[in-house]
Amino acid sequence: MARTKRNPCPEDECERTLRVRVRDKHIPWLRARARDVNFVWNYDQEVSLKVLAREGRFLSPEDLHEFTAGATKAGLELHSQTVQAVNEEYVRRRIQFRARRLRWRVSDRQRSNYSLGWVPFKAVALQCRSKGVVRFMGQHIGFWDSYDLSQYHIRAGCFSEDARGRWYLNAVVRVKRAEKPAPAPTQDVGIDLGLKDLLATSDGIKVEAPRFYRDLEGQLASAQRAGKRDRVRAIHARIKHRRADHLHKLSRALVRDHDAIFVGNVNASALAKTRLGKSVLDAGWSAFRTQLRYKCHQARVVFEEVDEAGTTQTCSRCNSRTGPQGLEGLGIREWTCMECGAVHDRDVNSARLILAAGRRRLAEGILALPAKAAAEEAEGEEDVNSVPPAPYSLSGQYAAAAARGRDERRR
Repeated sequence: MARTKRNPCPEDECERTLRVRVRDKHIPWLRARARDVNFVWNYDQEVSLKVLAREGRFLSPEDLHEFTAGATKAGLELHSQTVQAVNEEYVRRRIQFRARRLRWRVSDRQRSNYSLGWVPFKAVALQCRSKGVVRFMGQHIGFWDSYDLSQYHIRAGCFSEDARGRWYLNAVVRVKRAEKPAPAPTQDVGIDLGLKDLLATSDGIKVEAPRFYRDLEGQLASAQRAGKRDRVRAIHARIKHRRADHLHKLSRALVRDHDAIFVGNVNASALAKTRLGKSVLDAGWSAFRTQLRYKCHQARVVFEEVDEAGTTQTCSRCNSRTGPQGLEGLGIREWTCMECGAVHDRDVNSARLILAAGRRRLAEGILALPAKAAAEEAEGEEDVNSVPPAPYSLSGQYAAAAARGRDERRR
């Protein structure tokens, strides 16, 4: 099956998606276009299922382009590039989920399974020549331009609707990758994700989980019992925005202060299906790792997810497996190694082992070592428990936590 080809980014550039809010006066027109997009999506699925039943094959984007050719001239109020973008997205999602059929898109806002509005576009269909205004299908659409999109070349994107009925312009642009300051000393860090503490680092810093959902759970329950649907949506949006703001600030500080970041590959999706699911989703592990990944790519910082199996039971000093084991050992947060006598904090010890595993992956040549790290590797690396990096500059609590971690290691 033919797949859509994308031009790769040059080495000194990377892609980012900039999201800005569209002014409310354009909402009726965008909703009408979203109904047409839903019609094309459902038509693609209907044709695909018929061809699959008759010929036993799946349709490619090029096949769907042939079926939908001339639809805009026949009265469909969409740009021809938008129709093609819908066809390509349908095939892409079917391949992603390995499904014969996908969910039908529903345009009736009164139904519980209503599909939030979505209008994709390609580069030739949208022009942004002045700040705060884009031209799309002959319409001048205003938005709150916090990025000055006129300075970027918009490659693709979409208009999308959120649960509160607000519309946003999501524009894919290319930006220059940052140059790492040289010759700055290399700082690498291992991160262990948790629930009580959102993360613990290999240098002894712990960041407490803010529990955004738990803080507003009472207000959310009251609004749900009273049937105030708009209030429920507003509370969910507030929880989402507060969590995203915190994770963005934290990930930005980590990327700014380090040249290599290694995170444990905890299975968030599996844990979300257990009795801990509410806390796992409230912590936002997957969103945090995604933010670290693309911010590290733009800043030229090494990022890797490493296997964290056994890190809570292994001593980071002598590598002996003498830590607490079994279900009864989950409540033990500090333990003493019976081989070397080292006293460990469970989460910090795990982060130090994650750091050591990440360094081994670099040394094996899976990724290129930074210059400073390569020199240290040749001379013989210091113990992972030594030389803490500079504390994060997010707020006073992180700086204080860094100082406490250094004092504990000195003792």
